[in-house]
Amino acid sequence: MPPVAPRGLTPGPPRRAGLDAAELAALAGDVDALPGRGWCGGAVVAAGRGPYLALEHAAGWALRWTAAGTEAEHPEPVRTDTPFDLASLTKLCTAIVAVRRAERGAVALDREVAAYVPEFAAAGKERVTVRQLLTHTSGLRAELPFHDGHGLELLWREPLTESGRCYSDLNFLALQAVLERATGQRLDALVRADITGPLGMTATGFGPVPGAAATEDQRRPRAKADRGMLRGTVHDENAHALGGVTGHAGLFATARDLAVLCRALLAGGEVDGVRVLSPASVALLLDAPGLGFAVDQPWFMGELAGRGAAGHTGFTGTSLVLDRATDTFLVLLATTVHPVRPRSADSRPRAAAATRLHRAVLRAGRAPDASA
Repeated sequence: MPPVAPRGLTPGPPRRAGLDAAELAALAGDVDALPGRGWCGGAVVAAGRGPYLALEHAAGWALRWTAAGTEAEHPEPVRTDTPFDLASLTKLCTAIVAVRRAERGAVALDREVAAYVPEFAAAGKERVTVRQLLTHTSGLRAELPFHDGHGLELLWREPLTESGRCYSDLNFLALQAVLERATGQRLDALVRADITGPLGMTATGFGPVPGAAATEDQRRPRAKADRGMLRGTVHDENAHALGGVTGHAGLFATARDLAVLCRALLAGGEVDGVRVLSPASVALLLDAPGLGFAVDQPWFMGELAGRGAAGHTGFTGTSLVLDRATDTFLVLLATTVHPVRPRSADSRPRAAAATRLHRAVLRAGRAPDASA
């Protein structure tokens, strides 16, 4: 049986999408080289423009090592339909749910978090708003050690210590609590109801996910827990300690599913007659400074940055970029933590991939063409 076409997208040649075939071939070649360079265990890239999915390519291994430095007896190659641990790309779905529920009146973006979660008001946090969580301007620090056996009471007791913008997982744990209190539903149910169900993203959800690309042989001191080789269970130690369904990490997805999400956002919140957001809500998410989404960040968007490109990265090696100026999207899912996390992050391959896509637009010199 042939694969079902993704909602809102038609797989097709680069020319039909208004993209340069040579640049997309070079992008695929770049991805092919990443496992051999040691940047990742395996990777899948998906890219397109308008309603066309012009590139879907896999390289490397879904499972190559069973423990640090030990080769698997039967290594498994990555396929284009392999699910990956999205890590912080989860935040994008949490943000979309928040804006969707704001449309419906369940949540007010400029209302205090404590109106929904009274215990959050402790330690001087009573004036923090939902919008400040989404823009990382709440004053919360980056993270807390839930992995050491603490529950969310650690967050409720936490004072504000940061000024300006501080990227923080705590913001999205608090946002999860707001959404769950306001709706009476768990975050996983909200993601299904508001995003993955309507868009037909059947390969996207919280773990466990058998067959997902393996991540890390997780051991102290390089990691914050001793869990062994992880596959299909969330890599993030705090998300794992809090049950695996969290606002900042825990989702798994395929590149094709995320391409559908990109198309929905680029199309103003509606694809194939299915509306998940209003155009105004999409603008809230993607316009600077972005709600959940980062805007114009060259360190992972390359030459796509500069005219309002929006997206995010994840610690496991994932990234997503959408550029409304050219109606293009790029999804790069990789396992940069397989078999162990690197000593320092290197986002140059992410930026290089985005630059390839940008140049594919420039060199094509034409818009998508249904007749091509």
